[in-house]
Order: sequence, then structure tokens, then C-alpha cells
Amino acid sequence: MASSSLNFSTLHLQFPSSKLSPPKPFKFEPTLHRTKASVSEKLYIAPPAPPPSTPPATVVVPQPKKLPIRKIPGDYGLPFIGPYVDRQDYFYNQGRDEFFRSRIQKFKSTVFRTNMPPGPLISSSSKVIVLLDGKSFPVLFDTDRVEKKDLFTGTFMPSTELTGGYRVLSYLDPSEPSHAKLKKVMFFLLSWRRDKVIPEFQNCYIELFENLERDLASKGKASFGQANDQAAFNFLARSLYGANPADSKLGSDGPKLVSKWVLFQLHPLLSLGLPRPIEDGFLHNFSLPPFLIKKDYQRLYDFFYQNSTPILEQAEKMGVSRDEACHNLLFATCFNSFGGMK
Repeated sequence: MASSSLNFSTLHLQFPSSKLSPPKPFKFEPTLHRTKASVSEKLYIAPPAPPPSTPPATVVVPQPKKLPIRKIPGDYGLPFIGPYVDRQDYFYNQGRDEFFRSRIQKFKSTVFRTNMPPGPLISSSSKVIVLLDGKSFPVLFDTDRVEKKDLFTGTFMPSTELTGGYRVLSYLDPSEPSHAKLKKVMFFLLSWRRDKVIPEFQNCYIELFENLERDLASKGKASFGQANDQAAFNFLARSLYGANPADSKLGSDGPKLVSKWVLFQLHPLLSLGLPRPIEDGFLHNFSLPPFLIKKDYQRLYDFFYQNSTPILEQAEKMGVSRDEACHNLLFATCFNSFGGMK
């Protein structure tokens, strides 16, 4: 409740003189009344009117265009000559990246036919269809359309004498009975040793950088490549098999033996910087004889066999012999894992 009052003093009105007789003084006394105003204790404010309802937006998904089926461009050339010419372009005349780039431009397509190294004398067929875009590439994962038998290294498969006489898991098609068994063995290995991976990774690479710092302090220089290879091999051996190579007959020779063994498998696909007549005439046309690496491979095999007893026992329960399982463990560890970390 609010109240207010008004008080005015007496007002005297005077007029200028004239011929008329001067007026009598006029006294004005206004009558004042007290005015009271009240405001309600509760105010009501009307809510704003809701906006007019609008229909939900309609999202129009564009339908994929149905393009006409196009014949896959490219060709393989004449027998022997076509693969040879493409190999020269791939390794020497153009190089790998320009080899693919130039054919994309030539055929106006990221899918085309061509030959891939190594070609005749090593591979029985060098004919391939190249998929160089993200849309077409996933078809390679469709096992109903693509067979993966003996294709891990491309258009040729190295001698099984380099893997104990077995076609290891990487060369098996998923439809083959041994594929599922060997895959279970690999998953058992990862599951069994999963708690050791992170701790051993930390230990091995802490040792790597401590050794590099020590070499820098004492010699003023350090070689990272060789030390990193040793750290990677130590990590795989310790984390997956609980064995330290330095405490075995293998010593520090593991990375060198693995690199040599991998070279015997992949030399047809590599450019090593050797004189062209030697490299292309010999290494790209003929496979190196496996007996040259047999003793080195046996040293690797013995190390893995001695330090993977629980895994080999589990493999036997799955219907895989200890010998075959060990060759697969060696390949998965040294070729796939160590090769990826190298």
C-alpha cells in the first residue's frame, strides 16, 4: 500500500494597473484531498503467444545415379613382352607412384587392368585388376567374390621351404579348413599375453632411448635404425612369449636373421639399388634358393619353439600340429608384426 499528500502554499495573483480601480487582493486557498493508490500483491503477466507451428523439415536423400556398366579399361599386352614392359615402368622408367598415376590419367579410371611384378619366370600370371579408390576397394573383403589363396605377396608365392614346408595362415583362403584353426591359435596367443603388451612395450623402448642417450653422451652419435630393430624384436619376444632374446642362443642376431629371411621371400618385389642388369635380370627373374637361409631360419624356429609351449599345447587341442603352429607363430611374429614395426 502506498500513500502520498500534496501541500501548496497560498498563491497571490496580481495584475498590472489600468484605468479600472485596482482589484482587491484575491486569496486562493486550494482544497487538498489525500489520494491513496494500491497495487495488487500478485501480478499476472500473460505468457507470450506461441510461435506458429511449422511442419518438420523434409530431408531429401539423393538417390545414387545409375551409371551404365563400363568395361574395365586397360590391357595386358603380348605374353611375356607386356609383363616385362610394365615391370620396367614400375621399377625404373616411372617408379611405383607414377606407374599408377599415369595409368589413371590414361584410362580416366581408378580401376584398370595391368601387369604387376615380378612377371614371367617367377609368377605364373602377372595379370591383375587394380583398385585405386575407396569405393571399389572394399570388394576385396568379399570372400564370395575374391579368392585369397596364395596371394599374400601378390602375383607369386615364395617357396614353402622358407616356412617349414607349410602354407602359413597368410596364404590360406578363408574357405580352407586350416584357416579357422590357425586363426584361433593366433587369437589365443593375443588373449593369453594381453596383459604383458603395454608393460613390455614401455620397458623395451625405455631401454632403447636410454641406450641412445648413453651412446650420444659417450660417442657423440647414435644409430637409431639398428637399435630400433632390436627394441622391436625384444618387445615382441618378451610380450608374446615371455622370453628375452639376449638370454638365449639367439642373442642379438634376431633382427638380422629376420631381415635376411624376409629378403628371400620379397626380393622379386623390391628395388635394392643394385645395377639394373643384376637386379632386374637376376633378382626379378629367379627366386633365391631357400637352402642358403636354412640354418638362419632354424635358429629362429628353435627360439620360438622353446618359448611357446603353452601356445603349442593349445594348438594341438585345436587340431594343429606343434610343428605347423610354430612355423605360423614365427611367420606372424617376424614377417607380419616385426615387419610392420621395422
